[in-house]
Amino acid sequence: MRRRLEQFMLGRYGTDDFSKFLLALCLVLLVLNMFTRVQLLYLLALVLLVYCYFRMLSRNISARAAENQRYLDGTANMRRTLRGWKNRVVQSKDYHVYKCPSCGQKIRIPRGKGRICITCPKCRTEFEKRS
Repeated sequence: MRRRLEQFMLGRYGTDDFSKFLLALCLVLLVLNMFTRVQLLYLLALVLLVYCYFRMLSRNISARAAENQRYLDGTANMRRTLRGWKNRVVQSKDYHVYKCPSCGQKIRIPRGKGRICITCPKCRTEFEKRS
């Protein structure tokens, strides 16, 4: 059975970031439809699901890759912002992040060192903060 599936998918596009987004959006629309009972949401989710499967089973790889690239280009700023927020949350357990009072440069200081004198690497301004 696995061999038949591999043979069927040979030469087809498969999944990418855009199709994963479409599936997630379809799931969100279906959950919203469960609570609101708006048929338009159900139809939109169905259309998105059909389009997603069309993309995954397509043999026109260059067109699907171009669609994915447009999606990635359009969402690059949002993904970069979300990645920055995630990094800040992960690092907040071990580090404090302070801004230099004169130039605004962000400086990462380890937690638990008491009151320390911080020297900005950009403008060499010294200021004191608690870590």
